[in-house]
Amino acid sequence: MPPNPASTHAARLAIVGTAGHIDHGKTALVRRLTGVDTDRLPEEKKRGISIDLGFAPLVTPAGVHVGIVDVPGHERFVKNMLAGVGGIDLVLLVVAADEGVMPQTREHLAIVRLLGVTRGIVVLTKRDLVEDEWVAEVRRDVAALLQGTPLAGAPLVEFSAVTGAGTAELLAAMDGQLAGVAARAHGEPARLPVDRVFTVEGFGTVVTGTLWRGRIRTGDALELLPDARSVRVRRVQVHGETVEEARAGQRTAVALHGVERDQVERGDWLVVPGSLRPSSILDVRFELLADVPKDWPANTRVRFHLGASEIIGRLVLLEGDAVRPGGSALAQVRLERPTVAARGDRFVVRQYSPSRTIGGGSVIEPVAQKRRHAEEIAALEVHERGSLEARLLQKLEAVTKPAATAALAQAVGESEAAVAAALAQLAAEHEVVVAGEGRWIAADRWAARAAGSRPTAGPWRSRPSSARCASSPRSIPRASA
Repeated sequence: MPPNPASTHAARLAIVGTAGHIDHGKTALVRRLTGVDTDRLPEEKKRGISIDLGFAPLVTPAGVHVGIVDVPGHERFVKNMLAGVGGIDLVLLVVAADEGVMPQTREHLAIVRLLGVTRGIVVLTKRDLVEDEWVAEVRRDVAALLQGTPLAGAPLVEFSAVTGAGTAELLAAMDGQLAGVAARAHGEPARLPVDRVFTVEGFGTVVTGTLWRGRIRTGDALELLPDARSVRVRRVQVHGETVEEARAGQRTAVALHGVERDQVERGDWLVVPGSLRPSSILDVRFELLADVPKDWPANTRVRFHLGASEIIGRLVLLEGDAVRPGGSALAQVRLERPTVAARGDRFVVRQYSPSRTIGGGSVIEPVAQKRRHAEEIAALEVHERGSLEARLLQKLEAVTKPAATAALAQAVGESEAAVAAALAQLAAEHEVVVAGEGRWIAADRWAARAAGSRPTAGPWRSRPSSARCASSPRSIPRASA
């Protein structure tokens, strides 16, 4: 199929995900909206339940080009659900009118909250099966469930996949919610979490995922992480249609040259070379869900979910001996194999056994070293809450050789342009020195080198002004990356 340039330049793009308990009608809802049956596996057809992720395109009445991610609702397949909801802009929380709120309704709601999804619509499905009095009771239960969450006050639409009742109201509610979604970072380096891998005759290995940021074009040289495999893009498709380029906010399939099918797996990342680095240790802000029945101890084996990956590791608290339900703490995630994170990424943590969602949070330092000392933890607080200038100065004070702008941008998880501007400001304030074209060093380090001695202060001192390090607690935003 020849490329269709019109489809790649839609004015507005968005990713919408379903959530909710098994057999509450998520797949039937998507089929009614799009005409696509997202249950593609023979076992799904045989058992009549969704097992893995499904995908469908939709253009809303307002012209938003939407990729819908349909997730399984069974508790055994929460791992698969998590592989698809990391990049959504809007959630459709599906509650069957004949059953009401159920266990996976609660767990899926907790997951989308932990991932920073703040826009949603409650869809009361199977409306044709119940009387008005029962629906009124389910509405009250849903309102109680959502109280105190970002979805409190979200639109609620009564819907029937059998009769189509509520379809127009649901589409209108989607347009209303999507109107406030900010555009994704098309100008940033491409980043795609791989959630499917397969082979197509004549094109070889194909990976799919939601493009979190940037653009992918035919001929692009990219990198598969964490194994650092160099690949080239042979063809790009969006919902089965060949396009010139895919943009952030689109469900994307990429045929790759330079890698075999068995060398890629769900949870890998397709990125611009040099833009991100894999790591087995991450500094994070961890939040424990309020309904966890007891305090969470300091060094516990967990299942860590980021992007489409699930990795076993340990959650090591850096402050306190435990986290109370509903509380948070600085922590490190020490994984059994590397992941690929960026500052601000949202993640979910599940108990190792039995599997249940216990919390999540946001990444502060995506490539970290083990921290044990109080001054190292204090430095992490600067990195969490400080200005970009403070974070850069902290990095430069911790190294002995000049650092390149690109390396610093990667280290602090910001664009090169933003980092260059912040470094210029620091140079104007005599905090850093230009040590060659595009290379920087802290002023005290430079002075010590010139004097032939070490600086008196160690690399973890917190010298930035209080204005730079203003540390009122704040949540790191959900990654649009």
